[in-house]
Amino acid sequence: MSRNFESPGRRPAACCGRFAPSPTGRLHFGSLVAAVGSYLDARASGGNWLLRIEDIDRERTAPGAAEAIQSTLAGLAFEWDGEVLYQSRRLDAYRAALSQLRENGDIYPCACSRREIAARAPAVGVDGAPVYPGTCRSGLPHGRDARSWRMLAPAEEIVFDDRVQGPQRQDVAAAVGDFVLLRADGRFAYQLAVVVDDAAQGVNSVVRGADLLDSTPRQIWLAQRLRLPVPAYAHLPLASNAAGEKLSKQTRARAIDATSGSPLLAAALEFLGHVVPPDLRHAPLSEFWRWAIANWSITFVPARRSATSGSPPAAVAADADEDP
Repeated sequence: MSRNFESPGRRPAACCGRFAPSPTGRLHFGSLVAAVGSYLDARASGGNWLLRIEDIDRERTAPGAAEAIQSTLAGLAFEWDGEVLYQSRRLDAYRAALSQLRENGDIYPCACSRREIAARAPAVGVDGAPVYPGTCRSGLPHGRDARSWRMLAPAEEIVFDDRVQGPQRQDVAAAVGDFVLLRADGRFAYQLAVVVDDAAQGVNSVVRGADLLDSTPRQIWLAQRLRLPVPAYAHLPLASNAAGEKLSKQTRARAIDATSGSPLLAAALEFLGHVVPPDLRHAPLSEFWRWAIANWSITFVPARRSATSGSPPAAVAADADEDP
């Protein structure tokens, strides 16, 4: 059995998009691709574009990174609507959502350690972690205390249309299992925070990297159980290095330099399948953005999970602790 959700394969007429980086370091080219795609998709419809700092994992948050991200975006003439939202200031909202799910019987306490889960897991999940075997679904083992809280996976497939990657379907129970919403360290999981925040901010169009495509069914399921609207989704190809690895802090991706201006933005837009006229490559930022907004079409974006980024102009070498 499958369940199809109203996640339209087209952008809503009154679009509200967002860019939601984690402040683990400075922006790299892969981050810029997501920012450019989400920005243009929102602005091309005359919609709003919001900026959210996903700093819920305080241990991974680098000092000064949130400010550096905003400075880089401003230096490239991105203009966001309203105030920047910080997840670290929204713990009460996540706590309320968790309470609602608990009252509905959608979550349960779990005593399992990672080692115990790995020993009993029936398979490796889509995110590379062991599929949860359901050990605590019927109650905590005698003498054990709760370490985390898990969301019951749906009994049917989640089916939705992605505006870039096309029709998607996932059996969450088989692909992930019951998934964590409150971690053993007391922190709320990303899956819960992102669903609550998108609904609270009125985001109805999510444009982001394809590394989150496999998380989307979980987020759709959570939104449905919380009685929240499900946005349209578009997952852009990830920028990867020559070895096929996603650009990230772990792969020592270079931080971008906002002073490089239009050539850098043009490289990101061309990565997303758009042909930028030669005279626009070095145009003033305001002129470049006017052209890009007028000529943006998500139908040009390649329907693939990743692509080699090449060497974007004016990327600067950064320490491993500085770029995400």
